[in-house]
Amino acid sequence: MIVKEYAEMLNAKSVIREMSAFAAERGKKIGYENVFDYSLGNPSVPVPEKLRTKIAKLALEGNPMEVYGYSPTLGIPAVREKVAASLKKRFGVPYEGKHIFMTSGAAGALAHAFRCVLNKGDEILTFAPYFSEYGPYTKPVADLRVVPADTEKFQINFEAFASMMNEKVAAVLVNSPNNPSGTVYSEETIQKMADFLRKKQEEYGHDIYIISDEPYREILFDGTVVPYIPKYYENTIVCYSFSKSISLPGGRIGYVAVSPACKDAELLINMCGQISRGIGHNCPTSLMQLAVAEILDETSDMSVYEKNMNLLYETLTDLGFTCVKPKGTFYIFPKALEADATAFCKKALNYDLVLVPGDGFGCPGYFRMAYCIDTEKVERSLPVLRKFVEAEYPSR
Repeated sequence: MIVKEYAEMLNAKSVIREMSAFAAERGKKIGYENVFDYSLGNPSVPVPEKLRTKIAKLALEGNPMEVYGYSPTLGIPAVREKVAASLKKRFGVPYEGKHIFMTSGAAGALAHAFRCVLNKGDEILTFAPYFSEYGPYTKPVADLRVVPADTEKFQINFEAFASMMNEKVAAVLVNSPNNPSGTVYSEETIQKMADFLRKKQEEYGHDIYIISDEPYREILFDGTVVPYIPKYYENTIVCYSFSKSISLPGGRIGYVAVSPACKDAELLINMCGQISRGIGHNCPTSLMQLAVAEILDETSDMSVYEKNMNLLYETLTDLGFTCVKPKGTFYIFPKALEADATAFCKKALNYDLVLVPGDGFGCPGYFRMAYCIDTEKVERSLPVLRKFVEAEYPSR
């Protein structure tokens, strides 16, 4: 018999993917260049030339057993050492190779992190707005509960956080810079969260982990700095992907980094290797591990994202949208001009504007725009956005 749980998920598909599929189909009819597709967070800037060159060199000249063979269960040792050294240099946290586990992107990293510290019956808290796929990611492991949003700044709603904390909570999942809001948690926010969780660990008599999902860590605007959570809280597991920083989502490469200050740091990394046996992970590609190890402190040229953000933010606010200005990522998350964001986004489709309603992100009444597209297309979309608003919401 089929597994009903997954069959039933067909009735609750990702709205992001559904909107992206709509854009693709619409593009076949009118030309994709005429569809203003703000649905999918697929990086648009090229990968660094150095990476392209390295991949080609490895593929053509590398030792076949190293490049095309299985890597060790925890990842290639030299790559793990280089990742640790890079993190130590950048953030001042004394990582060693033994604190790193190589994964297939941030999703693979999260899958392992959840299974390291969550048991059936445990709860994991996250903060709205949040990446909608956290629900399916955590469902096989623990109960995900979502702390309502602080819609004024999209920082943490600490009053709601405190009211939802209980002895079943084994981990807190954070995402900064944040998908979908583009906000960056301030140092004050991180410190307050860390202090609160330390008190709760002592009160409850068990560890509470922060699992920090960080694929957008390098996409920052106007000099914004992301506080590195392991510097503030000992029991932190960082989940990282190279998908956004070097435009490599199809490369499916990332890592788990357990804070050296975590008392079970090395044990947790070794556990990841055993978790892989249960979920069929079996290590990411050797080629990608070896390639990214050469550009750990470099990124693609992501200046286009800030330019796109400013264009959209200025137009949206001029049109009367309430919108927290993003500090990073390539997303903006305005409040819709009617209470039902799904209805709002459906109307926008009539103008070939493909937007994603915020309900799945834990914020009904808002919508997300992924502006990782060419600036020329953003510029062409602005008069269309204005036309849509003026036609559908003349009394705004």
